[in-house]
Amino acid sequence: MMTTDCFALMGSMGWMGWLMPLAFLLLIGLGIAALFKYLFVSRHTKEDRS
Repeated sequence: MMTTDCFALMGSMGWMGWLMPLAFLLLIGLGIAALFKYLFVSRHTKEDRS
């Protein structure tokens, strides 16, 4: 039921209703990818340098 209401709201807003949630999910995904890269890649480069 909640999904149906959400899609109805997104449809009534036009293209902006679809763009905003997709942009938000993209930003969250990029943030998670940057966090993983910071946690895992930076350790390996520090070990290689020393």
